[in-house]
Amino acid sequence: MLTVYCWLLCLYPKSYRHDLGEEMTLVFRDARNALSPALAVKIGFYRREFSGLLCSALSAHFDRLFGAAIPFPRSYMQPQFRFPRATVFLMLVIFAGVVITIRTACGIAGDTLGLGWRTLLGCLIFMFVSMCTAAAVVWGILYARHRSGVHRLQNVQS
Repeated sequence: MLTVYCWLLCLYPKSYRHDLGEEMTLVFRDARNALSPALAVKIGFYRREFSGLLCSALSAHFDRLFGAAIPFPRSYMQPQFRFPRATVFLMLVIFAGVVITIRTACGIAGDTLGLGWRTLLGCLIFMFVSMCTAAAVVWGILYARHRSGVHRLQNVQS
């Protein structure tokens, strides 16, 4: 199967094979040697590896032709966030809706929910203050050890 894998590596563009081919072969060989002797495990491993290789080779050719504009799911590594940046805004809107709903429920049910609301608000404030304090402590340690980046900016020559 290692021979078949090496043949399938020829589907990659030459520059990819030159840069990554040997490493991919070594990783495949090591992973294959670590497999359990069960047939189902081996079949699943080869199916996953070969389909991943075929998708990656196709993606590499598209990247060379069109740039990285066509992402393939599960086979295309992206350094960006895996969710749109609008997600944070939408989460805040949903959180605000939940808070308004709880406040409305407090008004309907009377003061029975008021104590729980004040406790929740107190916990949220405590967690926010704790996170800010922890961030300040970590930044202070990094700054004291000259690892925060501020010291590197002082050495930049323009």
